[in-house]
Amino acid sequence: MEDEQILDLYFARNERAIIETKQKYHHYLFRIAYHILENYEDCEESVSDTYLRAWNAIPPNRPERLSAWLGKITRRLAIDCYRRHTSQKRGSCEYALSLEELSDCVSGERSLEQEAECRQLGEAISRYLYGLPAEQRNMFLYRYYFCDSIRDIAGYVQGSEAKVKSSLYRTRKDLQKFLEKEGYV
Repeated sequence: MEDEQILDLYFARNERAIIETKQKYHHYLFRIAYHILENYEDCEESVSDTYLRAWNAIPPNRPERLSAWLGKITRRLAIDCYRRHTSQKRGSCEYALSLEELSDCVSGERSLEQEAECRQLGEAISRYLYGLPAEQRNMFLYRYYFCDSIRDIAGYVQGSEAKVKSSLYRTRKDLQKFLEKEGYV
């Protein structure tokens, strides 16, 4: 079923909308959650909560890209779950590893006064990423947005793990220089 038809079901408050959403996007959403949580039950809970959030938010929202919108919800829910389970210590999952790799570029500490600056930082990172070649940008997003493993990324780009590691390292270093130039670091 096409996304527009699924959205129409949500607007009609037809429960079939959730069934169709699950049928079309469950694997995609589970993958996002799994790379953060690495726990089947927690992933299932995050994905199920995504369906509930979608049901409660549509209408009035009508996402332009349903897959991206659902993915964003799942990612946030999985990160919240991860934080609850590991409040004081870092685990060894891909989410924790990808955060550690980015720690040199961006600090994770944020106060309410810095919220506007964080939004500007996000826009600056987006500008930087859009200036990258597609393969380099995709590797970065696979690693730091979807929290995919180096091995998985190497498979996606049909390259070696060494190539992926090297590319991500260079991209992080270039991002750090870019952010320093922009005044964020």
